[in-house]
Amino acid sequence: MRIGVAGVGRIGTMHAGNLASLDAVDEVVLFDPIPGRAAQVAEGIGAKAVDDLDALLNASDGVLIATPTTTHPETIRRALAANTPALCEKPIASDYDEMVALVDDIEASGVEVLVGFQRRFDPAVAELYRRIRAGEVGKLYLVRATGNDAEPPDFGYLPASGGIFRDLLIHDLDAVPWLVGEPVVEVYASGSVLVDQAFADADDVDNAVVTLKFAGGAHAVLVGGRHDPLGYDHRIEVLGSKDSLAVGVDSRTPLTSLEPDGPKVGPDAYPGFAERFHRAYLNEMAVFVDVVAGKSQNPSPARDSLTSLRLALACDKSRRSGTVEVVA
Repeated sequence: MRIGVAGVGRIGTMHAGNLASLDAVDEVVLFDPIPGRAAQVAEGIGAKAVDDLDALLNASDGVLIATPTTTHPETIRRALAANTPALCEKPIASDYDEMVALVDDIEASGVEVLVGFQRRFDPAVAELYRRIRAGEVGKLYLVRATGNDAEPPDFGYLPASGGIFRDLLIHDLDAVPWLVGEPVVEVYASGSVLVDQAFADADDVDNAVVTLKFAGGAHAVLVGGRHDPLGYDHRIEVLGSKDSLAVGVDSRTPLTSLEPDGPKVGPDAYPGFAERFHRAYLNEMAVFVDVVAGKSQNPSPARDSLTSLRLALACDKSRRSGTVEVVA
């Protein structure tokens, strides 16, 4: 099987290396609009470089799209026209109406398009999903999700980031409703600028809290921040009538317990998302290859991206107004 990668910046290069490590992949083909970059990455991982997107699509059984966000809709549509299954990094489109039209086109084409919400592919999160669906957690009472960057992003990125809800918290706005399996009916969000004035200058916040209420009455509390001095921290906790479970709690979690026998932060706390979700990214590529081969169903379909984007927009509106947003 031949898998193409469009865009070999940081995330595309990581995906290309993971693809090259899979026994099911015979060849990895790379394209990047920056001259020479695809060839340089290809040499390092034993891949093939091509000069344009058409050549990439012609040479690939499936294509991973890691180009800039503004190019995602056009690149996806070209993959659809070539009848080539695709996995696209989030978001598949920047604007809600544009995303609606794109999702309609994807579904009308019959071509599989996966969205790269990596939490869905994380083995521990997938096991949490299985246990919830199997009834092992019982009636859901509460979900808590924490997501803190170790260091703030480059400040030059902020004006184009879409804000904390569409950039940082969008992953949990996807994963938590997926785990719960019920529609969100109410959203409340609050945020502050505590890390750097640059966030305020970009009309954003650097720490935020979101409360979601689900149709069945359960709540979720999502917190996100742009600086954690101990490392990158992402955890999800689920409390139900039969069990209480957590993911993201291990020897590398950047959290110190003050209990005598509690865990302490070690010297190898997760420095960033790539390390924290290493297993998730590897599994994401393996699942994508299986979807291309027709061996697996799509666990992250494009239509689900509408849910997370709609919630992110509701969060931003609630944060600005100070009121609860009804989204049902």
